[in-house]
Amino acid sequence: MSCVGQQLIGLDSMLSPFAIGNLWVFQRLQQAEVEALVRAGRGRQFKKGQTFFMQGMPGDEVFLLMAGGAKLTKVNGKGQELILDIRRAGDFLGEHVLNKEFDYPLMATCLEGTLAWGFSREVFERLIMEYPNIGLEVIKNLTRRIGWLTSQAEILATSDLKERLYRVLSMLGREYGERIQQRTVIQFLLTHEELSFLVGAHRVSVTRAMKALRDSGLIIQEGRTLTLLNNEQ
Repeated sequence: MSCVGQQLIGLDSMLSPFAIGNLWVFQRLQQAEVEALVRAGRGRQFKKGQTFFMQGMPGDEVFLLMAGGAKLTKVNGKGQELILDIRRAGDFLGEHVLNKEFDYPLMATCLEGTLAWGFSREVFERLIMEYPNIGLEVIKNLTRRIGWLTSQAEILATSDLKERLYRVLSMLGREYGERIQQRTVIQFLLTHEELSFLVGAHRVSVTRAMKALRDSGLIIQEGRTLTLLNNEQ
């Protein structure tokens, strides 16, 4: 969770040892390790719709999200843009560059105003060599992301679209929502078209399934605020 929630405040106050240390991925770091992270990177501010990097661009920077969010998309051979993942505060973007020199295989686009801390590959590698515990926390982050993708693959195997959609929304709620008693509240920034790629269905079908979920009382939608009920299944 970001130390400022969803609102952007001053860049200087956001990109501080205190703010980075409060991200879920780095809560176990020592003060010296957090301060090293701050020194090694540089603050970046992005507007809604702005890209961190494009598919096919040379990969040379990894980003730590401080506030806001981004979607990862890939254009397939037919020219279709597919949404593969959603990232929030505490997640990384462009971690592929830590493996070797190659082009970004995906495009990362801001879902809203976003703050990030950027590191060049060379600088981040030196940082991990000097502070191995930072590398361990990054591994935990990536392991968590693999779990997310595994869950998504299992959901896509569900034949009923209404159930599939509800399970995707529930997964998003666990990752990014706020639990209030028996409800989960999400500030939902995805369009039905974007959501259709996550559930593997046409946009029109997703719109119908969303209505079915509302009519059955499983979700309440008020503008961009989505409330999930009976979220234990």
